[in-house]
Amino acid sequence: MPLEFDITLTQKDMFRFNLVQTYSGMQGWSSVVISVIAFVLAGITYGEIEPIYTILYIGFGILLLVYIPVSLYLRSKHSFAVSAVLREPLHYSVTKEGIRVTQKEENAILPWEQVYKIKATGNLVLIYSSRIHAYVIPRQQLGEAYQDLAESAVKNLPKYRVAMKVK
Repeated sequence: MPLEFDITLTQKDMFRFNLVQTYSGMQGWSSVVISVIAFVLAGITYGEIEPIYTILYIGFGILLLVYIPVSLYLRSKHSFAVSAVLREPLHYSVTKEGIRVTQKEENAILPWEQVYKIKATGNLVLIYSSRIHAYVIPRQQLGEAYQDLAESAVKNLPKYRVAMKVK
């Protein structure tokens, strides 16, 4: 029997997805490293250089730490506001052949062979069809079906493509 569930995305879910995508890549990590370097430089040079440079180091570090999350939030808010498709409910059906996603009259089938990977975070389950494209499923809405989805993923995908905890 196929596993079936319905999902309605929120702007918060899109923001979380964007955070995962950004901070699991080089841009996110490099901004954190550069911010730490700026704070360390501010601490090391404090009192040895003009105070304006220390303030600039601290300001630059804060800017990098704040800019990316704020821009991701604004981008996800805008995307969610302009796209009726993101606001509509999605129906998922998970079978031994793959994952079928239906929205109104439209549907798509993602065969297990084409699943790039399935990854679970604290708040989301991400079903990647490529390195950057994913179906976003809020774990809260998934509820008890999470375990069944994890078991299906483990059964139908190679181990290196599954990053979900199975009880």
